[in-house]
Amino acid sequence: MPRNDALFYMNWTPTIKGFKNYLQLERSLSTNSIDAYLRDVEKFVQFLELKEIDVNPEKVEQSQVEDFLQWVSEIGLNARSQARILSGLKAFYKYLLMEDIIEVAPTELLESPKIGRKLPEVLSIEEINDIINAVDLSKPEGERNKAMLETLYSCGLRVSELISLKLSSLLLKEGFIRVIGKGDKERITPIGSVAIKHINTYIESKRNHMNNIDKDSEDILFLNRRGKQLTRVMIFTIIKKLTEKAGITKTVSPHTFRHSFATHLVEGGADLRAIQEMLGHESITTTEIYTHLDREYLRQAILDFHPRAK
Repeated sequence: MPRNDALFYMNWTPTIKGFKNYLQLERSLSTNSIDAYLRDVEKFVQFLELKEIDVNPEKVEQSQVEDFLQWVSEIGLNARSQARILSGLKAFYKYLLMEDIIEVAPTELLESPKIGRKLPEVLSIEEINDIINAVDLSKPEGERNKAMLETLYSCGLRVSELISLKLSSLLLKEGFIRVIGKGDKERITPIGSVAIKHINTYIESKRNHMNNIDKDSEDILFLNRRGKQLTRVMIFTIIKKLTEKAGITKTVSPHTFRHSFATHLVEGGADLRAIQEMLGHESITTTEIYTHLDREYLRQAILDFHPRAK
């Protein structure tokens, strides 16, 4: 049975409002700093909602905060971003201690992630641009490669989802694509205008003029020069070469684009529920939680928070 989200947030609203007043009046922080602290707390609240953990601020346990930090690590936030979020939560619970709302803070014994800790690489927006701009459009495969990378970053696709993307799954006029994810589960995800433009250019200038298309690949969007579906290895190779050409020393794979997609949306302030829906993460929670999210809501998350949509 669906939970009452309004009731859930109502349990947190008075405490968050008190925290905001404390930051404004007692700590005299700037508006940007206050907004950053509040976003950290709101991310945690959204996580609890996703996990269907109905708990008041004063009843939160250390293990729940640890699960949250593990989750933000899994979706690709780097150690620096994790430390920033934990700092915000620590400030929130320090406020609750000062107000005698709690006796022990669930964040008290938690240490910030070490910056040197091995986590998935995340590219900056500039690095994404550099890699995509390294594509040589004068080569036969140039338009295809540019469209592939724009799609990978715009939609946060897995490499397997990218190479199996079908022409019949493109709903570009509506701003969506249909993706077949793990376990053959289908989802509809928004796609930004830049990626749409490059897909259309590739289709019109290259894809529609191929006369050697393999029968089994007739509906596949991205094809090799022999008219067959690309392999995972080919995508890794393309990205590796472009990364080197762009002068980037990070270890970059197709999954790096997926992590970067999630990170840029989260750090931009996008709702965690929308990001989980777009990534197709089944492991975080049951799909039932997402049934109330309409498609326009997800599309708006891309338009508002994705760097490529601005």
